[in-house]
Amino acid sequence: MTLPKFLLADNSKYPEDIFVLHTEFPRFMINLKDDQIEWFEDLTGESEEDIATELADLMDKAGEFYDEEMKQYED
Repeated sequence: MTLPKFLLADNSKYPEDIFVLHTEFPRFMINLKDDQIEWFEDLTGESEEDIATELADLMDKAGEFYDEEMKQYED
């Protein structure tokens, strides 16, 4: 099965939160409400600078993905 790079997720216990899952390395879930991140990978040994740079880019892409998905519902 081929997974999309990003997935939207929600949970009735957290109705105000907006979760986006990143399914490729490094896998993580971001809550767009407050930018909290839960990592699904062990990043021990990875360069902190590389991780920070990639994370900033992926956070932007997660936000763009969410915005594009919401536009689909508006139309």
